[in-house]
Amino acid sequence: MEKSLEKALDIYSVLAAGRTVSREDKETADLYNDFYSDSEVYDITTGLLDRLNLKLYEHNETLFVSAGTGNKVFGYTNDDLKKLLNLRLNRELYLVYFIAYQILLEFYKTSDTYQVKDYIRVDELIDDITKSLKKINDETAVYSEDDLDDSSFRTVAILWDSLPPMISEDKDRTKASRGSRIGYVKLTANFLNTEKILTVVDDRLYPTDRFHAIAENYFEDNGSAIQDMMKHLEVTTDAEH
Repeated sequence: MEKSLEKALDIYSVLAAGRTVSREDKETADLYNDFYSDSEVYDITTGLLDRLNLKLYEHNETLFVSAGTGNKVFGYTNDDLKKLLNLRLNRELYLVYFIAYQILLEFYKTSDTYQVKDYIRVDELIDDITKSLKKINDETAVYSEDDLDDSSFRTVAILWDSLPPMISEDKDRTKASRGSRIGYVKLTANFLNTEKILTVVDDRLYPTDRFHAIAENYFEDNGSAIQDMMKHLEVTTDAEH
């Protein structure tokens, strides 16, 4: 039991530090094997992660963790993210959330479909965000005429519609602004790149293994909600792009 506890704590310490435990990584291969070959190690590790509100994911023989909903120790609060991204208003943060969600839908339709693209381009992402928000803005069933709460789709759609496609600051590829559509997309993509969820190369966004692990489990955990959202968005993520 003591050895199993030590191994479980070793696995936890790696995952909690934002690293991965992988069969292909020389430094963590033994931990990966211990996790699956020793039932005590598996139970202790998963129990510990569950108690700490950390979600365990696996993709391509690699283990990842992500903060569970409301986890203020390992995750970000809305205020944390606004400070980190230099945002002032809740509606700006919810637009970033929507862009991140749209990125998810660019690569996956459901958990039982394969990844539909190797990468997406910033310009096509902007086009799809515009189409999705227009669809929501036109769909009266989604909100009432008085619905102008900062977290509402209508408010996010109005903010996006008010933004120009690009401003002069956007020509600097290393910076992201809040003054344009491409600026918000770059702001979101840069954050996801920092979190090792995307790899950003010029104007192309590539999903990482961490992205796949989280995305595929997200669909499994939220299947019905995703399908309801898809009915409203009608996102075009198939080969016609």
